[in-house]
Amino acid sequence: MDMDTARLPALTTLPSLSTAERAAILDRLFEPCVPLHTLSVSLLQENTFASYNELISSVGLQLTALANSSSTSDSAWLQSILAAHPRLGQSKIESAQSKSEQAQLNTGGDSSGQALAELNDLYEQTFPGLRYVVFVNGRSRTSIMDDMKTRIERRDWGAEQHAAIKAMCDIATDRARKAYIEDAAQ
Repeated sequence: MDMDTARLPALTTLPSLSTAERAAILDRLFEPCVPLHTLSVSLLQENTFASYNELISSVGLQLTALANSSSTSDSAWLQSILAAHPRLGQSKIESAQSKSEQAQLNTGGDSSGQALAELNDLYEQTFPGLRYVVFVNGRSRTSIMDDMKTRIERRDWGAEQHAAIKAMCDIATDRARKAYIEDAAQ
C-alpha cells in the first residue's frame, strides 16, 4: 500500500486488516514511524471508531499519556514519534504529503530559508530531542517563524510536547479530510 496515495479504508474494516495495513494507515495520517506503529497499531484493531477524527483523537490521547508520564523511556518514545516529522523548510523531505504541505515554506529566497534553518537549530538546542511540529495549513513562512520564536521564548518543555501533539493531530485530521475528499471525487 503506497502511504502517500492510498485511500483510507472504511473504519469498520480496521480490525480485520493486517498489522502492515494498519501501520500504513497511521503512516498516511501521521508520518511513517515505527515507534508510532508500536504504540498505536493495536488501537486500530481493538477499538471501533465512528470517524477518523475519533481515531486521531485516540492516538492523540496515547501521545498525551506519554507526554504526561514521568518515565524517561516514555519521554524518549514520544520524542522519537515527534521526530518523525521532517524539519520545516528542509530541502529533502521523504514524505510526499509533508513535502506538499510545506511547499510554500521553500519560497522567499535563500536568506529567509537560512533564517528558518537557524530557528530550527535554536529550537532543537532549546528543546533537545524534540522537533518543531506545526500545522502549516497555508501559513506563510513569516507566520511560522513567529510561532517558532514564541515557542522557543516560552521555554516550556511540557507545553512544547503538548503543542507538537496537537499539531500532529491537526495535520492528521487535515490529511484524513483530504483523503475523504479525494475518495469522494473518484
